[in-house]
Amino acid sequence: MKKPKVYAMVPARFGSTRLKMKNLALIDGKPMISYVINSAKDSGVFEKIIVNSEHKIYGDIANRYNVDFYHRPENLGSSIAKSDSVVANFMNAYPEADVVAWVNPIAPFQTSKEICDVITYFIDNKLDSLITVEDKQVHCNYKDQAINYDKDELFAQTQDLQPVMPFVYSIMVWRKEAFLKEFSKKGHALFCGRFKTYSVAKITGIMIKNAQDLKLADLLMRSMNNLKFDYSIEYDELLNNNEYKN
Repeated sequence: MKKPKVYAMVPARFGSTRLKMKNLALIDGKPMISYVINSAKDSGVFEKIIVNSEHKIYGDIANRYNVDFYHRPENLGSSIAKSDSVVANFMNAYPEADVVAWVNPIAPFQTSKEICDVITYFIDNKLDSLITVEDKQVHCNYKDQAINYDKDELFAQTQDLQPVMPFVYSIMVWRKEAFLKEFSKKGHALFCGRFKTYSVAKITGIMIKNAQDLKLADLLMRSMNNLKFDYSIEYDELLNNNEYKN
């Protein structure tokens, strides 16, 4: 079977509202967008990595990190532009791609291995669409109704709950043929054809949407990059006393 051509699209809208120009905000001294570009490159699963923006400044960013740049139409850079339209426009600009992966620049903790695992899962399972999620074992309500526990029973322990799966969006993947076929019929296609989710690490779910998120990410990235040793769990010295040992 012919190996599909998989392209990574790194969307970078210039005019973000909650955090202005967030993709260029520094995290431990580097622009946020650089982390996903480098992880995508290191994953080894993409034939091309393309920064997709309405602003030419991201052409310079793409050149800096030795990846390609697609200058999307101005109207697809507005706050009301829909993701489906951005993807369809990109696919039509790169008709040779079989699979397009939206690699989100606001997920700077997404690792190259996880990217590789997601794309491998998509291809191996012959999917048409995929979105990353995070498994969370917490008691959840929707419109004041319990969705994964019973209020008339003994309060369930969290480890026994069916996990809820909020979308992370660190990576979204589509098979081009299936996406464009559904988009032409319905005007939307994010969940086209055979759709599944893929659970990613908790740290991947740290998405940068506002200044508070950026501060948290910066502090965490600085801490991770400055560690002089591999992290291991340590406990209070009282546990060394024989009377507390099992």
